[in-house]
Amino acid sequence: MPKIADIEDTPNPNAKKFILKEPLTWGITRSYDNAGQATNDLLAASIFDIEHVTNVFYVDHWLTVTQDGSADWQQLLRRVADRIRAAPAAQEQSAQIASSATAISDLSPDDQQRLYMINGLLDEQIRPYLQGDGGDLYVLGLEDNKLTVHYQGACGSCPSSISGTLVSIEQLLKTIEPDIEVVAV
Repeated sequence: MPKIADIEDTPNPNAKKFILKEPLTWGITRSYDNAGQATNDLLAASIFDIEHVTNVFYVDHWLTVTQDGSADWQQLLRRVADRIRAAPAAQEQSAQIASSATAISDLSPDDQQRLYMINGLLDEQIRPYLQGDGGDLYVLGLEDNKLTVHYQGACGSCPSSISGTLVSIEQLLKTIEPDIEVVAV
């Protein structure tokens, strides 16, 4: 039963970040853009049962909830907090997810190496800032010079993610992959 240490604003006015005293997972991200995606996740499904919730994203010691912009945050925060406090332990959550993780083993060895370098640079220079704001970036694939990414959490519906942040990510990655194109889906 995680305890909430703090609730923070994010750059996205429709998203709030809950900082937790105990982890919900150990290094495994959970990201849902709608209730249908969350049917096998008890915590996320229970949060989506709250009217106006449009996105749930969590990893380790924090969880971000995005709403549609028409809810009163004070009322919504209380309801979300109750669901977080009723969440299962990190070990149980992580075990459920580990069994459904997919590998990128179908890439050529060269593309696997390229993706390893890209993820290393993202881990070092981009993800800490996105995570600090209640979001993250998931790499969906690499095909030729096209990197497909998906924003998670507060970043998923934040206007700056699709414009400025995406351009910055592409410019950073061009330092190691000069011809790369980054596309957000």
